[in-house]
Amino acid sequence: MRELIKRLGPLDLEARRRGRPTDPYGMLIRSIVGQQLSTKAAASIYGRLTELWGGRTPTPQELLDSDPEAIRAAGLSRPKVAYLRSLAEHVISGELELDRLEELSDDDIIAELTAVKGLGVWTAHMFLVFFLSRPDVLPVGDLGLRRAFETLYELPSIPSAEEMERLAEPWRPYRTLGSLYLWHSLDNEPA
Repeated sequence: MRELIKRLGPLDLEARRRGRPTDPYGMLIRSIVGQQLSTKAAASIYGRLTELWGGRTPTPQELLDSDPEAIRAAGLSRPKVAYLRSLAEHVISGELELDRLEELSDDDIIAELTAVKGLGVWTAHMFLVFFLSRPDVLPVGDLGLRRAFETLYELPSIPSAEEMERLAEPWRPYRTLGSLYLWHSLDNEPA
């Protein structure tokens, strides 16, 4: 890791936030759109989605009032449209209180987010890293990060979550920064 940091130099952490929503709801919508897509594809589809509302993130009610087929036409699958609607429903009902997430522990945030259909641990980790800037997150489910571990540590195959945890233990309490360096080493980051 030391050699990687020397080679890459300081990261522009603000650059990683450019183009991403600045509110928690928008960030979660962006995360759902980006699931299992390249960064470029996710950005394109997210742009088409927000164009349905004049270039901005729809409110939860606007999303629920919209024709799901119009949302699909932006490039989203039926399951992703259902996930977006589930998120909107949870926000409207108060089951997911976005304004208080920042007060919670990482584990509590993961529990709150994963209670919404379509928001898994990967999405919760991306929210912790890219929206809340939590310092000690290791997104063990991210394939790009797993590949970066394989390359950096010259492993014979993609490591398990447990192996990643073991290898990243010396990085505590800054595993987020280590993850950012590894993503940067691949010239990639999660959508």
